[in-house]
Amino acid sequence: MQGLLDFLITLIEWADSLVWGGIGGIWWLGILILGLLPAGLYFSIRSRFIQFRHFGHMVGVMVRGVHKENENSVTAFQAFATSAAARIGTGNIAGVAVAITAGGAGAVFWMWLVALLGMATSLVENTLAQIYKERGDAPGTFRGGPAYYIEKGLGRQWKWLSLVFSIFLMICYGFTFNAVQSNTMAVALNSAWGISPLWVGFIVALVAGVIVFGGIRSIARFAGIVVPVMAIGYLLVAFYVLLTNITELPRVLEEILASAFGFQEVGAGAFGAVVANGIRRGLFSNEAGLGSSPNVAAVADVKHPLVQGYVQMASVFLDTIIICTSTAAIILVADIFMEGNMEGVELVQDALASEVGAWGSSFIAISLIFFAFTSIIGNYYYGETNIYYLYHTRLSILCYRILFLMFVLFGAWVADTGSVENFALLWSMADVSMGVMASANLLAIILLSGVAFKVLADYENQLSSGVREPVFDASKYTIKGIERDVWG
Repeated sequence: MQGLLDFLITLIEWADSLVWGGIGGIWWLGILILGLLPAGLYFSIRSRFIQFRHFGHMVGVMVRGVHKENENSVTAFQAFATSAAARIGTGNIAGVAVAITAGGAGAVFWMWLVALLGMATSLVENTLAQIYKERGDAPGTFRGGPAYYIEKGLGRQWKWLSLVFSIFLMICYGFTFNAVQSNTMAVALNSAWGISPLWVGFIVALVAGVIVFGGIRSIARFAGIVVPVMAIGYLLVAFYVLLTNITELPRVLEEILASAFGFQEVGAGAFGAVVANGIRRGLFSNEAGLGSSPNVAAVADVKHPLVQGYVQMASVFLDTIIICTSTAAIILVADIFMEGNMEGVELVQDALASEVGAWGSSFIAISLIFFAFTSIIGNYYYGETNIYYLYHTRLSILCYRILFLMFVLFGAWVADTGSVENFALLWSMADVSMGVMASANLLAIILLSGVAFKVLADYENQLSSGVREPVFDASKYTIKGIERDVWG
């Protein structure tokens, strides 16, 4: 058994190096390190930096997204809330702490850069999800995502890429990410109140099972209520900490910038750790370019594909620039680095407790209950969408749901063992599966970006002619693979 475990660890470490860098000791030599930021820069330039140019319009579109187009449909805001539920999770608390512990304060800068450029990437991938969506089983519902736009937009000869993406998305979101979420939740509750991690896993699996068996409309309604409440509550506490330590903010900003470019580091290897951890944890948190949010973006019933592109851009901004930065500020203002604490969440708990008192640890635990649980629910739906693409039967959905709940329990079991090796293996499994699916999605959206920018031009032309809410007329364009009746 130990030999099998050692082989698994070796295999995952090799795959991790291939995707994230470190081959031959060269930190930047990895598929995603080489591709993620250049792709975001390319999309930003092609869109004339739409994330800054249309920031106000983006906020307005998101506010209008609460409007329901049809009785049974999912609104743009509900799709935003579902994707935000998956985005806003342990990556915003434990992930930020892990990045700072492993890469220093400078990792925060690279998280910012990934998010700002990633907003344009998110616009492209979520617009494509809307363009190539298809009708769902129930009236007024839709399905779509990278697996769909790869095959429809690039053609049947690219179906292999759709299959690779779908398989690794299920591994990533259906299984490993949910194990990470339940693990972090179990660690936080055990640290705050001494609750057994196994009991935490059992209760989370039970409640999650009740919600996911209710389908996408049940998930969307749940996310639409819980996500705004949990985000506002967390931000209020973070802003309180910042206001009471406002004189420390210049020092914190200086520390982030100095560390980001290696001015405080020794050698390229240390600088590489800063960049790699910032990019890796940034992508884990905001998911821009990962290909996850398009699975739920396609569900929304909107008048124009760009509507959901704007809404998902806002989700990236909320996730990293606002919430992750708040977590980083709590840690760096407290200045109580706990080197080697891979669990991460305990670092945030201790940092907040040092600022507001003992209740800070309990507050982080409560935040994680909501952050991690909503992520588990959102992640589940991403996997289900790709089960429909791969092999849609009642039995396949049932088997997926059972495996999903088993991995929730597995994450809690890892927390119960208290093994740092098991915890590191869990995060590595999540990183590798995330890296493979992100690589497949990046290739696809680069190849299909011309379609997205054609539709963007249509939207902007309507805006410039005075149309307040542009409407997409698919019959005006020759786009291979689009289902025109969806936009009838």
